Amino acid sequence: PFRVALKQWYQRRVRGSQRDPSLRKSGVGNVFIKNLDKSIDNKSLYDTFSVFGNILSCKVATDERNTSKGYGFVHFETQEAADQAILKVNGMLLNDKKVFVGRFMTRKERMETLGHPATRFTNIYVKNFGEANLSDEEFQGLFEPFGKIVSCVIMKDDTGKSRGFGFVSYETHEAAKAAVENLNGNEIQTCKLYVARAQKKNERQAELREKYEKLKMERLNRYQQGVNLYVKNLDDIIDDGRLHEEFSVYGHITSAKVMTDDKGNTKGFGFVCFSSPDEATKAVTEMNGRIIVSKPLFVALAQRKEERRQHLAAQHAVRTQGMPRG
Repeated sequence: PFRVALKQWYQRRVRGSQRDPSLRKSGVGNVFIKNLDKSIDNKSLYDTFSVFGNILSCKVATDERNTSKGYGFVHFETQEAADQAILKVNGMLLNDKKVFVGRFMTRKERMETLGHPATRFTNIYVKNFGEANLSDEEFQGLFEPFGKIVSCVIMKDDTGKSRGFGFVSYETHEAAKAAVENLNGNEIQTCKLYVARAQKKNERQAELREKYEKLKMERLNRYQQGVNLYVKNLDDIIDDGRLHEEFSVYGHITSAKVMTDDKGNTKGFGFVCFSSPDEATKAVTEMNGRIIVSKPLFVALAQRKEERRQHLAAQHAVRTQGMPRG
């Protein structure tokens, strides 16, 4: 019973007996620890820091496999205890690894104090120079005029051939910024360079997700607003330009696209998007059934896949209703 009681007491302490969210969010007494050895768990962290004062919560960050991510948080009851922990433990060796201990900062505070990564970068990503066949020395020579370089590398395949992209790390943000501003878009032996701030993988993924969600919402809005038209039975000679031309008399077109296969051959249908529902409605009224080149067009408001499926199911139900059953 004593062991069970002791374990329950410890778990309550480590998981955080303090449930007042305002105290946690205030940041008072909150400490951030990084560069932790993978063997250090919640209990080890608690044992290390409990000598400085009463701990409200203590946590080592872990991944989905419950493996330490190498950093954690300790929330003390008082700021005085937190300050003592920072003073005594920062720079100390824990399991042969020198740890950093500092005041926990919110994302907003980090941006205000340290600057957003997008505005204080020193690493840059360079691509589109594969055809230029640049040597390592030539590649570095492009970037040396802008400041002191810490590292410069062209990524290569197993045979040692350039993969057409690389990374340059500067000592200062100002040098990296100057390189991006001066070299992005420049032509090197007919290759147009792309030079930009290097992004971490999770940052790139977040950016791509954001772009995808934005496009998704734009497409959804077009359907909901009734401005996107579906056009089929197009003649083979009709391309994007001709489609735009035929419908432009009914209003402002934001996009006109004939769908094609992987060989560039028309699939016989496309989409026209207007800037307003009134323009789109007028185009449907005037263009549906009109012969363009040699075929009568079918023009209707574009529907999402689910809506089309429901519409076709309803049509099928109407056609089969009242039919004699066998």
